[in-house]
Amino acid sequence: MAFTSFAPLRHRSFALALTSSFISSTGTWMQSVALGVYLTQTTHNPEWLGLITLAAWLPALIGSPLGGVMADRKHRQRWIQMMNGAMAISATALALTQLTGHLTPTLACYLAVVEGFCGAASWAAWQSLMPDLVGKDEVLAAVSMASAQFNLGRIIGPVLAGVALALGSPGWCFALNAGSFVVVVVVFSYVRSAPRAAVTTKMAFFSEITQGAREAWRVRGCRNPIVTVGLLAFVISPFIALVPAMAIDVLKAGKIGTSWLVAAQGVGAVVGAVFLPSFAKRFSRVAVLRIVISGLALGVAGYALAPTLLISVLCLTLVGLCYVGTLNGLNASVQIHAPTVVRSRILSLYTLSLSIWYPFGAIVQSTVAKNWGVRQITFTSAVFMAVLLIGTMALRPTFFSAMGPPPTDVEELLAE
Repeated sequence: MAFTSFAPLRHRSFALALTSSFISSTGTWMQSVALGVYLTQTTHNPEWLGLITLAAWLPALIGSPLGGVMADRKHRQRWIQMMNGAMAISATALALTQLTGHLTPTLACYLAVVEGFCGAASWAAWQSLMPDLVGKDEVLAAVSMASAQFNLGRIIGPVLAGVALALGSPGWCFALNAGSFVVVVVVFSYVRSAPRAAVTTKMAFFSEITQGAREAWRVRGCRNPIVTVGLLAFVISPFIALVPAMAIDVLKAGKIGTSWLVAAQGVGAVVGAVFLPSFAKRFSRVAVLRIVISGLALGVAGYALAPTLLISVLCLTLVGLCYVGTLNGLNASVQIHAPTVVRSRILSLYTLSLSIWYPFGAIVQSTVAKNWGVRQITFTSAVFMAVLLIGTMALRPTFFSAMGPPPTDVEELLAE
């Protein structure tokens, strides 16, 4: 039943943490839409969409592994509060400069670096904290709920951004995002988890990260999803960065069209996060993973060719469902197969793979789009992803099966 996905909400601390994360996700998507609209209307150059994506995601190169090490050693709730406090300051600066007429695309990129670093450093702590807030058999359901709240924010955030943009300016979206980070800081003061044994050894950042990387490479159930998410991030995910250009410059749907396209992804993602675990339980998680990756390539191809905003919205709804199903399936494999003592570090490497390859893909595709067209590069990326998928299943038939249940686990636990 789909309702098994809601079981972790019976734990008060998890419910509090999830609620504050949802508020923050809503603010983040408001800012993301408003920033894309600001850059597109100010420059009419899709390269800036790639640059802002690079600025926001590339800091994860340091922030993600640092967060993984800190999450394995320090008080995770306090670390999350520190990072969200820094992001509140950055978003406040973004709001003030825009509202006073001093914001420039370059300054927006500098501030995106700060938020990107802190967000990546906070994410590893939040992911590794979840198993301490719920029952052992509810971990994967908690991952699904965390994904659902993020994508519910993807629905509500763009709608609120559309209202704020219609009535005011992007600066109001940035200000509300700053407030959402403050909510996280306050709420996490009430999040409780079981005490952990203190780590008394001196921190050796590089050796600890190296240990996690070796374990991630040794275990195929961790290595394969880390490789897969990197390929997806480079080839398919850049369509996300180019949504404002598609809405404003190609479909001529303006900033409201941008909100609709982003929200459509969120609708599909929430549906996928709630219902796909039931299909995974019935048909196996690996089978569902193969299907949603195939659907992702098909949906992006349809979106690239869609002649109207309505058809684009329908295609991105399918894309949102398949995208969240893909990421949840890959994330679940890492959660299940990662050795407990290095779980945070391996999860940070999974995040790092996504965080590095997505901005590079975005900058490459936005540069190509400037001279070739947004439709053309988006469709080409979908075709290339389909070719990679077919080739992998034909030449490496055990690649996906390695991400299935470990021999000692039971199928029911994996599908929850």
